[in-house]
Amino acid sequence: MALENGSLQSRWRLRSGERKSILVLGDFIAAVIALFISLYFWGQADWLDFSWSFLNQRIPLWYYLLPILWIALLIEVYDLHRANHVMETVKGIATAAGLSLLLYLIIFFVSESNSLPRKGIAIFIVAATVLTFSWRMLYIRIFTAPAFTHRALIVGAGIAGSAFYRSYQKLQTIPLHIIGFVDDDPQKAVITVEGLPVLGSGTDLLEIIERNQVTDVIFAISGDLNPELFHSLLEATEKGVEISSVPVLYEELFGRVPIFILQSDWILRSFIDQTHTTGFYESTKRLIDVLGSILGLLVFILTFPLFGLLTLIDSGAPIFFKQDRVGLNGRPFTMYKYRTMVKDADRDGISRSSREKDERVTRVGKLLRKSHMDELPQFFNILKGEMSIVGPRSEQIELVSQYQKEIPFYRARLFVRPGLTGWAQIHQRYASNVAENGIKLEYDLYYIKHRSLILDFTIILRTVGAVIGLKGL
Repeated sequence: MALENGSLQSRWRLRSGERKSILVLGDFIAAVIALFISLYFWGQADWLDFSWSFLNQRIPLWYYLLPILWIALLIEVYDLHRANHVMETVKGIATAAGLSLLLYLIIFFVSESNSLPRKGIAIFIVAATVLTFSWRMLYIRIFTAPAFTHRALIVGAGIAGSAFYRSYQKLQTIPLHIIGFVDDDPQKAVITVEGLPVLGSGTDLLEIIERNQVTDVIFAISGDLNPELFHSLLEATEKGVEISSVPVLYEELFGRVPIFILQSDWILRSFIDQTHTTGFYESTKRLIDVLGSILGLLVFILTFPLFGLLTLIDSGAPIFFKQDRVGLNGRPFTMYKYRTMVKDADRDGISRSSREKDERVTRVGKLLRKSHMDELPQFFNILKGEMSIVGPRSEQIELVSQYQKEIPFYRARLFVRPGLTGWAQIHQRYASNVAENGIKLEYDLYYIKHRSLILDFTIILRTVGAVIGLKGL
């Protein structure tokens, strides 16, 4: 009977994609209601009557796109871990409201009087902020309720299972309550692993599931599977228990590929087949790169006199920094940036990655890095096809050779062009050791495996938010 209750609970489990869809739909409905509220009060103030003639004569077509713009500004809080956290949600909505206010003030001061719907935009920002906040608090209340809390069991207390649970404990919000391990190794029968008890062996799996009302089983065995355990897993699935493998669940929860717990032939068995993209995606991505690089170079030309002069005054020539980096399929290319470090920063000849609070960074360099303006010259590389707007960060030739020896699957990040921004860049700041670079690689491989136009646009929007908010690396 307990297992039947677990089966009933499992019906309420929503995958990450489904939860994100609910978030987007709720935010969009809130924004559309805010649009109607703004139209109503704007119409009452200007025409003393909300009428069809008001909508037809006063409202420009682009005004109806405000809900979509609002959704784009909320991009930071579509991370499910942030979405379940009250303070992260408040900060995300406040950031969206602040950016909206900034755009509103720009419109207010640069536009001619009565040329743009200032009043309507102001009302929309206030209404969208209040309604989105109310909806997000309702979302948190619903999805942290007991009906959505699942009891999970890890099958396999070895390297994969223990490493997964160790990483899982670092999540801000916990979508699963993991109660323990199941393992056939007799030596693990009376111990705890990472603080969790080993509840029994594979032969006891169904009994353990029933006794503990388990709704989810996390499969963490990389070797041969015991036939009896296999049949027990099938029977549990038939009764409604959700079975997930560690690599799949790891990607879903962390947005990364678990490189340190994968088998050595994973790159051939799985990764390469899953990284193929369509010709439409590649062509569209290249078109976006060309158009984006033209726009970026225009900004570069307009700002060069200011940034060039500041660099000369602060630390002298040269203004630009160039360095050989590794590109697509391991081909080297010369990358260009504004110089942000002191001259001869690596005068001892040893290549080093940038690190947080790097003492080699100049005063102007700190400003350029904080605003990401030091990256502007890289649009030359993008226009030439050596880089893309979105992709793994390009690395120095010496560091790539070093990391290939220390980090599993490191060369796989060279399957795509390096990017000005990327999935790893928006999730993690500096990486100064093997462990941190390993995490960045996990993000890079996730991007390569799942890359799409939607993911590319998400990364671009989050990067724009970081630039406006001066959250530079």
